[in-house]
Formats: sequence, C-alpha cells, structure tokens
Amino acid sequence: MNGSGIIRRQQIKNMLYSLIAFSIIFIAFGAVVFNQVRSSLFSKLDDELTTSRRIMEELVTGAEWSPAPGPGPGDAPSLFGSIRSPRVIPLLRDLSGSVVNFGSVSSTYFEQYLKSIPFDETSLNTIVFIKIRNLYFFRSLTVPVKTQSGEELYLQLLINADSERSLLLHISFIIAVSIGVFTVLSFLASFILSQKTMRPVKTAWNRQTEFVENVSHELRTPLTVIQNSIEALLAAPQEKIIDRSETLGLLLNETERLSKLVTDMLTLARSDGTMTELQKDLFSPDLLIRAVCEPYAELAESQDKNFRLELDCPANIRADKSRIHQLLVILLDNALKYTDPKDDITVGSRLLDGRVCLTVSDTGIGISDAAMDRVFDRFFRESGARARDRSGSGLGLSIARWIVERHGGTIKAGHNEPKGTIITVMLPKS
Repeated sequence: MNGSGIIRRQQIKNMLYSLIAFSIIFIAFGAVVFNQVRSSLFSKLDDELTTSRRIMEELVTGAEWSPAPGPGPGDAPSLFGSIRSPRVIPLLRDLSGSVVNFGSVSSTYFEQYLKSIPFDETSLNTIVFIKIRNLYFFRSLTVPVKTQSGEELYLQLLINADSERSLLLHISFIIAVSIGVFTVLSFLASFILSQKTMRPVKTAWNRQTEFVENVSHELRTPLTVIQNSIEALLAAPQEKIIDRSETLGLLLNETERLSKLVTDMLTLARSDGTMTELQKDLFSPDLLIRAVCEPYAELAESQDKNFRLELDCPANIRADKSRIHQLLVILLDNALKYTDPKDDITVGSRLLDGRVCLTVSDTGIGISDAAMDRVFDRFFRESGARARDRSGSGLGLSIARWIVERHGGTIKAGHNEPKGTIITVMLPKS
C-alpha cells in the first residue's frame, strides 16, 4: 500500500477527530453560556412574581371586598395599591376564568392587551411564558386565592419579558455566530495540528522506508557472496579444506561483516525507539581513551602510520562507559581505514568552554565539501577515492552521532590542516 496515501488518510482522520472535538466543546460551551444567561435573565422576573404573589395573596384574602360582575377597576387602587414591584400586573379571575379585576392598569390597556390573554387552569402555581397578540411576551403566574368573604378566585400575575427575551435572542445570535466562526477556525487549527502531529510520523515512515531499502541493499551483497561460495564448495565435495581455504576465508569475512551490519542495524533500530537506556558512571575520559587506543596504536604501527595521544582533560564525565568506548572505536576504525602509510592519526582531549572536547584527527584522504554534511547519515558512503574500501556499511558515524546526542553532546566533522579529517565531539562534564 502506498505510504503517502496511508499517511494522508490518517491525517484526514486526525483532522476530523480534532474538528469534532473542538465543535463539541464549542457547542457545549455555547449551551452552558446560553442557559446561564437565560436563567439569570428570567430569575429576576420570576423572583418579582414570587414576591408579588405573596403580597397579592395577603391583600386578597384580607380584604373585605367582593368583586362586581364583569371586569372593572373600581376597587383596584385600594385592593392592589401596595404592589411592591411596579412591573407586575395583577389580574383577578373567577372560577370560569373571566377577569373580574385588572388592578391598576387602565381600561384601554386592558382592552388592547390583557383581555386576550388565555386562561389555562392546568398551569396553576407554575411560572410560564405567554404571548400576547404574537408580539409581546410575559412571564405569568396563576394561583388560587380566597377572599375574606369566602369568594374563590384566581390571581394571575404578569410581568413583561420583552427586553429580556430580546437580549436573550441577541446573545443566542452572538453565540451561534461565534460557534460558526470558531468552528471554521477549529477546522484550520485541526488541519495545522494534524500536519504537525503527522510530521514525525512522516519522518519515521520515510526513515523506515529508506532504512529497509538500504538494509536490503546492504544484506544482498554478503548473502550473495556467501551463497556463491557455498555453492562452489558443494560443487567439489571431494576437495580438502586446505584447497578451499581462500573460499572459506571469504565466507568468514562476509559472515563477520554481516554480523556487524546486523548489530549496527539493531543499535540504530533501538535508538529510533528509545529502547536503549544509558548506564551512566563517573569516569576519566583520558583513562578510557588510553585503554581504547592501546590496540589501535599497535595496529597503526603495523601499518606504518603515526599514532599520537594528546590528552589534557583533568575533568571527569558522567556517561555510559561502554557507549563512549563504542564511539571511540567507530572514530578510530574510520581513521585507520581512510589513512595511508606515513599518515598521522591524533587523538586529543581538553576542556573547552566548560565542556569536554574529544578529537580524532588524521591526515588521510579527507572528506569532500559536498559530503561533509552527510557523513553522519545512515548508509552514506562517499563515492570516489574514499569509497575504495567498501567493507563498511555506512552506519558507524550514524551510531556515533546517536551516542553523542543521547549524552547531550554534539559531534561534527571538519577538514584537518593541511589535509585529512577531524571529528570533534563535545560532551558535558560531570
């Protein structure tokens, strides 16, 4: 399956998941804000109705008054003159629902607006919304009352809610627009976030693809050599081992190369997954360098190469001793591999800007400017004179960079003067 297609589909899924999550959050937030605003707006009206109900009930039950048939404002001032909230309009209804008193409002106001208010006996003791002439909105509370003379009536209290409803509609519009705007912004944010979250996946995928391709290429050569050598041995079973010593030697070399390649690939695979933990100890880098360089000094002498140590680091470092040993082996192997007889190899150490500086320099064939930035890439091997020895896998310096970076240090390659290469490693001291 195409890798880019898989990654794109996963990116779209991540974007949709983020968009849905953002949308749910915005809608939930808008709903909470709307309900809180609505509750706050109408709670004041409802409190006024509740307070006025208590006052009105006391007035009605304590008054020596009997309503005349039909509505009339005659006794309204004396009956409802102590209304605490001027916004509350009281109506008295008989048991059939007809209005028998409409409080302190004018008869014109009553005829134009209040007369058409429907009476719903099922909504007693409950604050409800009512609409008058499809234009005006009121909060209404209807309760049963009894006068001092025993007359049973219904007391209906009204309070206008047009301004609160208008404000609520305006706020709901603002919330709806805000949700729409933020949903669009969340779409853009989801797209950007999905790209950012998939970036390391893309990098890992590309590195994995490149790694598999390079591994396949690197394994093919030793496996082919081993297969051909074994086939040659099987073709002449009567021959003695001494007659096939050259073929067996080739088999041994390729097997060792294959084993080292697998070990290096396993190291890099573990480094990608952060599976390898460092076992840090406090030690002197100079003592470790001397111990590691001892066999390489003898090897350099056997190859007629000049090997020198210039160690001047009094500080200790806290690091994984085996990994630093591996780092030095990689750098020394490369120095010996790419130098000729009479060339110089120098290993140095010193304190520089509060850090431990390790250098491995040589006067060998060097590295071209074009390849200088890629020498630490996996499986990279420079073409030309430096590639005359193809025994390497191109993984050594990649492992070296991983070791240094895991220790919080830096590694870089440069040109040595007058010729050759110098590898500089900077590590934090203890």
